[in-house]
Amino acid sequence: MQHNYRRLFSVPGGWKFSFAAFILRLPISMLYLAMVLFVVAETNSYSMAGALSMAASIVISIAAPLWSRAADQYGQTRILKITAPLHIFFMAAFVILLKSDAPTILWFTSALLFESFVIGSGQMVRRRWIYAIGEKDKVLTDTAYSFEAFVDEVIFTSGPVLATLLAAYFAPEYAIFAAMFFVATGAYLFARQRASEPKPHPRNPEADHSLLIKERFVQAVFLPLVLCGSFFSAAGLVIVGYADEFGEREFSGLLVAIWSLGSGISAIAIGSIKWRRSDSIRFIESILALFILTIPIYLIAVILPGNFILLSIALFLNGLAIAPLLTSGFALAERSVPEERKTEVLAWAISALSLGGAIPPALTGYIIDTRGISVAFIVPLACMALSAASLLPFLGIWKAKISEKSR
Repeated sequence: MQHNYRRLFSVPGGWKFSFAAFILRLPISMLYLAMVLFVVAETNSYSMAGALSMAASIVISIAAPLWSRAADQYGQTRILKITAPLHIFFMAAFVILLKSDAPTILWFTSALLFESFVIGSGQMVRRRWIYAIGEKDKVLTDTAYSFEAFVDEVIFTSGPVLATLLAAYFAPEYAIFAAMFFVATGAYLFARQRASEPKPHPRNPEADHSLLIKERFVQAVFLPLVLCGSFFSAAGLVIVGYADEFGEREFSGLLVAIWSLGSGISAIAIGSIKWRRSDSIRFIESILALFILTIPIYLIAVILPGNFILLSIALFLNGLAIAPLLTSGFALAERSVPEERKTEVLAWAISALSLGGAIPPALTGYIIDTRGISVAFIVPLACMALSAASLLPFLGIWKAKISEKSR
């Protein structure tokens, strides 16, 4: 294990751009929960919070791949200098409009605008690792993916706790202010790492410039990830509602952190493995494992409501399947396209999670408000069942991919 990670951090500039990206994407884990806490505090409606989160997630799932496509063509720093300031400006507008009781349409407008200017630091940092390592060393690239999955889980462990503490001890909007600070600081530090920036690939008039999502294989990865994203957002919302239902809202961040901790531990472990199974097999196995490990969460919530200890254990075990799924999915997507389109395809994979996150919050919020939190736990379980089922329409593609690897 130490050997792979020692090699990874000997890559020139690696720890610098990874640290900058860590700060830049810390708001990812804060903003969803911060928006829910802020909107619920202002409106006392989980339905409104879910609707705003849904609208914002749809926009980011479309905007991020397009900005990433531009980053492949014009360079990451150039695009980041455009998007980061506008992202911060419209986040501030969102807070001001809600606090001033502006018309609801303006709440949605500002939320859509601030999510329109997210380039996606997750795909940018992974693209930099590929560039810095070189495409031939797939073992070290897998370690980089695993390490960044671990960083993601550190982010998703610390971010919700930080957002909850700021909201509880100061005011809900302070969590959004903190996210604005991290975007500004992270963007500045990341843009300074010019030596590790992948070279831009100007548009070639003779090349195929159609969106990668039109490719059948990209769709085969994209659809299951969309439904996994639905699972993540629905589970996040019901966790907040569950803690609130039993008068322990401050525990919501801790429950999310425990969930993320499981994924972080598995991310570090798998980063040391030289895989013999193909990325395709690992991806399919991980989706099935995540579905199976979602069932205990539902059963505990329904049969033993209020048992935070057992729910924490179930969330931790469920988290163990998350990092293998994301690591294999990103590797699978990235290795299916040429050099000049890697940031874009990674953006589609990551945006699948955001798009999926847009689907269930409004429904989940409505169920929480009208039917109670125990009933709402069926939504994340159904999302993972659909994710597993979504592999079936692409069965021919998966068989071909697996047999191609075995030759």
